[in-house]
Amino acid sequence: MSKSNGQAEINLEEQQKHDPEHELPAADAGEILSDKPESNVAEISQASKKQTSSDLEKALAERDNLLDRLARLQAEFDNYRKRAARENEDFRAYAVSDAARALLPVIDSFGLALKNANAKPEDLRTGVELIHKQLGDVLQKLNVQRVAAQGEPFDPRVHEAIEMVASDEVPDNHVLEELQAGYRIKDRLLRPAMVRVAKKSS
Repeated sequence: MSKSNGQAEINLEEQQKHDPEHELPAADAGEILSDKPESNVAEISQASKKQTSSDLEKALAERDNLLDRLARLQAEFDNYRKRAARENEDFRAYAVSDAARALLPVIDSFGLALKNANAKPEDLRTGVELIHKQLGDVLQKLNVQRVAAQGEPFDPRVHEAIEMVASDEVPDNHVLEELQAGYRIKDRLLRPAMVRVAKKSS
């Protein structure tokens, strides 16, 4: 009897486990979601919109600031370019005026020579020589220097060979005769010297 009663109790417990009436009802999904109030979602969305709006305003303000700086820099550069061009023009004008002012005494001397054109040939020659020296002094003040040529080794950078002449008067490939003087200002060549160049006679 005791065994059968024990077996009956076990079977009863197993029936209760599989009996749907004794199972607990499943939790509703809506009840689970209801643990997060809708008000929290709305607040988060509102905060995100405010942050996006704030970032956009900052970006627009920074853009406007950069555009303003760019406009200022462009205006300053245009003013600098115009000022530099004006100063360059003024410099060229003053440089020409200084050269012209230095040449005025030479012109005056030529005028006096023409007034005395009937003078003796010796006196006329002396006057022309003085004018030539006067003009050389003016060029020297303007930093214009004559290119060395006569008897110098031929240099195509400052000499222009008009003719090659067989001669033993000077060494081979040296300037035998200067036909027209060359001039330079410091390292800048104004014009080359026109020369005849010696070559060894056969």
